[in-house]
Amino acid sequence: MACNGGNEPLLLTEQQQPKPENNCIASVKSRKLRRCKSAPMVEPVLQESNMNRFFERPKSIFDQVNPHYKRVATYLFIYLFISTICFYLVSNQISGVKTYGILDSIYFCIVTMTTVGYGDLLPNSTATKLLACAFVFSGMALVGLCLSRAADCLVENQEILLIKAIHLRREANSMEMLKEMETNRVRYRCIILSILLVILIASGTIFLTTVEKMQFVDAFYCVCSTITTLGYGDKSFSTPAGRIFAIFWILMSTICLAQLLFAFAEFYTESRQRSLVHWVLTRRTTAADLEAADLDDDGVVGAAEFVIYKLKEMGKINQEDIELIMTEFRNLDVDESGTLSPSDIFLAQSTR
Repeated sequence: MACNGGNEPLLLTEQQQPKPENNCIASVKSRKLRRCKSAPMVEPVLQESNMNRFFERPKSIFDQVNPHYKRVATYLFIYLFISTICFYLVSNQISGVKTYGILDSIYFCIVTMTTVGYGDLLPNSTATKLLACAFVFSGMALVGLCLSRAADCLVENQEILLIKAIHLRREANSMEMLKEMETNRVRYRCIILSILLVILIASGTIFLTTVEKMQFVDAFYCVCSTITTLGYGDKSFSTPAGRIFAIFWILMSTICLAQLLFAFAEFYTESRQRSLVHWVLTRRTTAADLEAADLDDDGVVGAAEFVIYKLKEMGKINQEDIELIMTEFRNLDVDESGTLSPSDIFLAQSTR
């Protein structure tokens, strides 16, 4: 592609002729205001709205909820409403420690969908057993596909607050903050989820000791068996206040633990990838490397060939990806000149 009417092919940086020094500053300033006429319209790398989001006034929770998470809340409400009505209608066929009909039905739904299964409430008929089987599968799917994304929204907002706190004592522009958030995204995610999990464990333990009147060890044991969805059933929430608390606490704690385990796995994978990239970039280049990087077998390795070879070593691209890209390039290169121009793009698209 060319900047001047498509007459000159786009060259790599190393091949461009140096421009006069007095024009460098002007070209940098004008780059924000103009572009090549033949260049396609692209989204800016960093929009002004993204840059200013770090300095905007705090918004309410409802302002930050986007339609996607509203749908998640809607799905959860529909699931709980239908399952509560179903289990309430067959509540006389559920045995165990009961308090109030509606409250027990909601509590039983949460315990079922999170696969905790204390055993304090048990289905003892064919209808209730079939309902439990149906709602446990649909509940697990809802937690896995929808509610985890809602947790992502909370964690992302906390990541921004954490980065603000880190940069509070030193000056840093929004570009640096965005770059740091992208680089250490998984690490910050692990920190935020670990803090949330500790808070949930502490709040659950305190609640069980004060409201359910459990011993500290029993309360901590009940919290751990609940969060890990082990649910032995020897310790559970038996009072009306405890079951109201459990409806919200069980849902948040089980999702938080699942997200934390996934974040740790992602952090480990990312660390392995960074180690591989560091090894690729620091090891010595040999003649065998140059031979492998020479894609067109002309005895010379250009910048593009060297970049592709290094990306392949890092595992960021494979030979199949390169072949697919080259196939698309050949399809667009109508005149078979080895370069792309606006006329090539126009001709290729008009023949499709």
